[in-house]
Amino acid sequence: MSRKERITSPHVAEAAPGMWSNCLKVDDTLYISGLTARANDGTSIVGETPYEQAHYIFTKMKHLVEAAGGKMDDMVTLTVYVTDIKYNEGVWKARREFFTGDFPACALVGVKELAKPEILVEIQGQARLGAAG
Repeated sequence: MSRKERITSPHVAEAAPGMWSNCLKVDDTLYISGLTARANDGTSIVGETPYEQAHYIFTKMKHLVEAAGGKMDDMVTLTVYVTDIKYNEGVWKARREFFTGDFPACALVGVKELAKPEILVEIQGQARLGAAG
């Protein structure tokens, strides 16, 4: 029988109770919520450019994947939300620093706004532990 397990990392602040989980594991699949460049203090944003924010987000994602026993190349799908579609170049530059081989399937979605005006990028994804070999 499958069981849902919350995955946490000391490097990634969790949301307040009753809000959401950053990462859930069911069997060998990880479900990672939309992560932003919100710092662990919960108020400040890390990075002023799309590249800096995406790099920070991928770093947080890496901490969660590794806490579950995986690696970034186990990621199979990403959905990237940006407040300006032109931000794709910075996001893709950061992404190339975290993945090798077959990159995750990915969608880039332009949105009017995210949780705070200074948040330019939000990324969610799924990983299959052991998928990278």
